[in-house]
Amino acid sequence: MRIFGKKDELQIIAFQTYGTDEHLYLRGRALEDEEIDLAEKGWYGILRNTYRRFETDEIKHAPLDVLLPNGKSVDTFTDKHGYYLLDESLSGLGELTNSEGWLSYELSYSNPFLGRKIKKGNRFPGEMLIPSSTADFGVISDIDDTILHTGVASFLKWKALYNTFFKNASIRIPLEGAAEFYHQLHRGKSGDKANPIFYVSNSPWNLYRYLEFFLNKNRFPKGPILLRSMAATLGNRKTEKPHKTHEIENILNTYPKLRFVLIGDSGEHDADIYKAINERYPNRIIAIYLRDVGHRKRMRRIRMLFKEYHTPVSFVEDSGQAGIHAKQLGLI
Repeated sequence: MRIFGKKDELQIIAFQTYGTDEHLYLRGRALEDEEIDLAEKGWYGILRNTYRRFETDEIKHAPLDVLLPNGKSVDTFTDKHGYYLLDESLSGLGELTNSEGWLSYELSYSNPFLGRKIKKGNRFPGEMLIPSSTADFGVISDIDDTILHTGVASFLKWKALYNTFFKNASIRIPLEGAAEFYHQLHRGKSGDKANPIFYVSNSPWNLYRYLEFFLNKNRFPKGPILLRSMAATLGNRKTEKPHKTHEIENILNTYPKLRFVLIGDSGEHDADIYKAINERYPNRIIAIYLRDVGHRKRMRRIRMLFKEYHTPVSFVEDSGQAGIHAKQLGLI
């Protein structure tokens, strides 16, 4: 956002992604820095930040450099919306990760772009997850009303709109015990694993830093956050599959030897999506957890959907109940 002709500094936001030992998959967005304070309080500040979050000044068709820990450099470009996507085959990537499986890299603009001032000395950090071959399983979790009070099941979703646009990330409340439960799954039964966690939401990429701040502040295990474009969020883009289905299938296809736990809620379409995924990928889903958001009619339908189901499905009111069930299955 420009004020009185002043141009903001340039930045690059790297989304946390996932790949393999031979597959480099990086994505993010190049934008003008709107100086959004995610912890800011007060109505005016929150509204201003909300406006800045969605009124983005993207850097179109910008050449970028990606520097890997081994000194190798890879080039990429942003599209007309400022997004970059680097999907390339490279060997030996697993050797560049830390003990948790994260590969760190640096992004930069390839040249002094249009003579503009660039933040952080033109060095922006990014990370890609390569799950350990010793992981027992992976976890794919919804965010809205699964770990974060949102209100997507409310009338006309007014609670979700209010919570998203009129509350900053620092005061949003996670569901009680959720972070601890996810850490237990991350560490597994032995307590020393690094089982990967993936967060999938129908929120637009504009909320990436907002959700990342929330997860970090409330000490959830770090994991890729998979959102969607604003056009898809507003229903302006026709796709063959729902966003969550597409993202979950990508994860399962990327790691064909890894089984998964699916966590969602009864508020929207998680139950139907998870059931379809489970049937399309037999023997890949260990368990399904669905949090009851208090909508009786929907919950009755979902219970019937999984009546006498072959894969363990647990309908829970809180993370404590989920933890008991996961312990019984030997997951934690």
